[in-house]
Amino acid sequence: MKKIVWGLIILLIPLQVGAISATSAIVMDLDNNRIYYENNIYEKRLIASITKIMTAIVTIENADINQKITVGEEIYKAFGSAIYIEVGEELTLKDLLYGLMLRSGNDAAMVIAKNVAGNMENFAYLMNVTAKNIGMKDTFFYNAHGLEEENGKGNISTAYDMAILTRYAYQNTTFREIFGTKSISVKTNKKTYTWKSKNKLIHQYDYITGGKTGFTEKARRTLVTTASKDNINLVIVTLNDSNDFADHITLYNDIFTKYKAYQVLNKDNFKIQKDKLYKDYILYIKEDVFIPIKEKEKKDLKINYVLTEKKKIVNDEVIGKAQIYLKNNLIKELNIYIKEKNNNEKLSFWQKLIGWFKKW
Repeated sequence: MKKIVWGLIILLIPLQVGAISATSAIVMDLDNNRIYYENNIYEKRLIASITKIMTAIVTIENADINQKITVGEEIYKAFGSAIYIEVGEELTLKDLLYGLMLRSGNDAAMVIAKNVAGNMENFAYLMNVTAKNIGMKDTFFYNAHGLEEENGKGNISTAYDMAILTRYAYQNTTFREIFGTKSISVKTNKKTYTWKSKNKLIHQYDYITGGKTGFTEKARRTLVTTASKDNINLVIVTLNDSNDFADHITLYNDIFTKYKAYQVLNKDNFKIQKDKLYKDYILYIKEDVFIPIKEKEKKDLKINYVLTEKKKIVNDEVIGKAQIYLKNNLIKELNIYIKEKNNNEKLSFWQKLIGWFKKW
């Protein structure tokens, strides 16, 4: 049996902004499912090197990135942007991921694919399995670098799917570290490299926390960035945007200026007021929840607590969900955990007082 308890009410309204140059663009919250701005977000397009966001997270999830590897002749097939590694160089997969993300090294993508999955075809299979598993419904990957194939086919996705991917990858601490690095020095058995991020915004805009650029003649300019300010955490994706860096700043400034993040759930003071099912236990959540809103919009957001009735309680197991709805749209869901109160917490005031005197 499940019990539902309703809570706080607030309203969220999508942001309206001026003209953006991108054919497709989206601004999504990194912490929930809210979309602030959208334009052709489900249109399938070539995505060029922002492909490497998927390459990075697949590598992190499927290999020991601290493993040292030796660069092979696979790099002879690479063209376009590169980190100019040589056959016989020894470095770690993590080193290669920095070269992949900061300098968009297609040679790095070739070496990664071979060492993680044996060849590019197998690695693309892992990419597509991951895409399916995280809900990217309009995406298909042919390779790890994002260049179009000789037959003209290239990696296809949408602004929406790439935002979903970035939100997923951003949950990984190693990915966040690499994604948000401005520059790094890497030493191999042959030379030392210094790589500076091609994402200009990470060097110019105070609130940027990461990003990946992309370009081919067919895809044109593609860009994914993330930014955070005062508990508002965002991802922006633009496809075919000749003014992408400026457009990202415009969108970030609009939201950071007009919205304020209000705390709607506090992990240190979490209570379900009307719950009688587990009144003798402690219910808790593991994160604070902030929702960006305008002051005048504090209505129409519902927090729905769904608890599962269990006869036997195991400490720190999931006992239900806290579901945050914007009208009828579920924008965030998080686990509610349970644990027994300690013996002291179960005692009445007089029992505690008597116990205190007994100590003396």
